Amino acid sequence: MLRSPFKVVGAPASNQQIHVPSHDKKIWAIGGGKGGVGKSFIISNLAISLARSGKRVVLIDLDLGSANLHTCLGCDIPKQTLSDFFSGRTPSLNSLLTQTQLSNVSFISGANDSVVAANIPIEDHNNLIKNLLALPCDHLLIDLGAGTHSTTLDYFLLANRPIIGVTPEPTSIENAYRFIKSAFYRQIKNIEAKLNLKSIVDQAMDHKNNLGIKTPSDLVYKIASLNPSMGAAFLAEIQKFQLYLIMNQVRTRNDVDTGHSVRSICNKYFGINTHYVGYLEYDNAVWQAIRKRKPLILEYPYSTLVVEFANIARKLDGDERSPQSNLLRTS
Repeated sequence: MLRSPFKVVGAPASNQQIHVPSHDKKIWAIGGGKGGVGKSFIISNLAISLARSGKRVVLIDLDLGSANLHTCLGCDIPKQTLSDFFSGRTPSLNSLLTQTQLSNVSFISGANDSVVAANIPIEDHNNLIKNLLALPCDHLLIDLGAGTHSTTLDYFLLANRPIIGVTPEPTSIENAYRFIKSAFYRQIKNIEAKLNLKSIVDQAMDHKNNLGIKTPSDLVYKIASLNPSMGAAFLAEIQKFQLYLIMNQVRTRNDVDTGHSVRSICNKYFGINTHYVGYLEYDNAVWQAIRKRKPLILEYPYSTLVVEFANIARKLDGDERSPQSNLLRTS
């Protein structure tokens, strides 16, 4: 049996979870575990690509404490940010919406006060989610900060298009794996609470467990052996977890293929339904646009990245495939 390249470790320390009401809003969130991979750049240009196809888009910068999405959108720092929402100075997110150069793209700036951002109670996060789902838009796009804090993972799992941004550098790939692993086990903790599986899941998350559980597929088979109906329910929940991978700053064919390798590892060894939706070539126009504080798509309309962003946005917006099981034992 193939072994997972990941150690099975515990989920983030916090057991408090964000409450997500039922909704039908299209939500995209981008994470990656490491700063500097271009998450804000990617999500802002995906937003512009969506807007060009007639969609109403709202972006929110949830990189709490280090918000910089406004720079990629070519906007000044708004007078009101999420800090005003969390402090109670404004009761609604609608008053925080800032218009961009495109009439159907607006955004909400993140909390630039790192002290405030580090001390937000779970009740305020739940209130934020309720307000986010009430925003008037077709697509809500979330720019997440670096790291694997429990609330960051919960916002990532809120999305029906959870996107991983990664560059073809060893440190970025390693951090992407760490983020994926953390998000996956955060999701397992959610399923654990839903299906009352705490005992066996806690044992599985101990990489020294004596149950022979090393991969998610092992966990499914173990649960099924103890309770077939519970095993089927657990598998059905696991299959809902899907990832969408974007490689940024690719220079060579090998860089492109790195995306396929990451996807293959997530699918085959870790049992996560992962879709490689595209790559973005390295282009000097990127840093030039950022230096000018202009959105790349608008400042350099003839860059190959414009077409690449449009293709990725189209794939993400139209990909409604049913998840297929990858949690199969391989001899």
